[in-house]
Amino acid sequence: MNELIDIVVRARQGSKDDFVRMIRMYEKTLYRVAFGMLRSDDDAADAIQETIVAAFRQIHQLQEPRYAQTWLVRILINQCNGMLKRKSLVIPLYENDAVTVPAVDHPSEDKLDLYHAIGLLGPEQREVIMLHYLEDMPLKEIGELLQLSDGTIKSRLYRAREKLAMLLTGPVQEEGLL
Repeated sequence: MNELIDIVVRARQGSKDDFVRMIRMYEKTLYRVAFGMLRSDDDAADAIQETIVAAFRQIHQLQEPRYAQTWLVRILINQCNGMLKRKSLVIPLYENDAVTVPAVDHPSEDKLDLYHAIGLLGPEQREVIMLHYLEDMPLKEIGELLQLSDGTIKSRLYRAREKLAMLLTGPVQEEGLL
């Protein structure tokens, strides 16, 4: 842990090599969060790239080196949310325009695997499920990261778990589920 803090401190002081080391330490987490939100390798890669650029420009704003991961994930979530918002504003020219294909396909099987089911959650619920269960973040840290109260985080987790239980135990219903 001490070595990690030293790397982040040197990155804040302008060491490009240490900035790269810091990013590499968190690259798997960044990918899992980005892919979980965007459900596309290409979009996840774009979001991570934009996150790295933004983090490099803003590294001096990182107050506490021990919160580097939280800081990077917050930047990434903002990038992903921006991408999702821009995609929702796209107006299709043709009925089968590739741009209109949803990032998550709705399968016809009776049961879904967990990751696919997580992909079917809304962005807010998917965020908290991924951060809490897949990235093992405590509720308090998620609340700080998303700038939400503990109660809001708990209620989103509760609703997300309920939807996941429905998705994983019952047949998939195309409309009205989410």
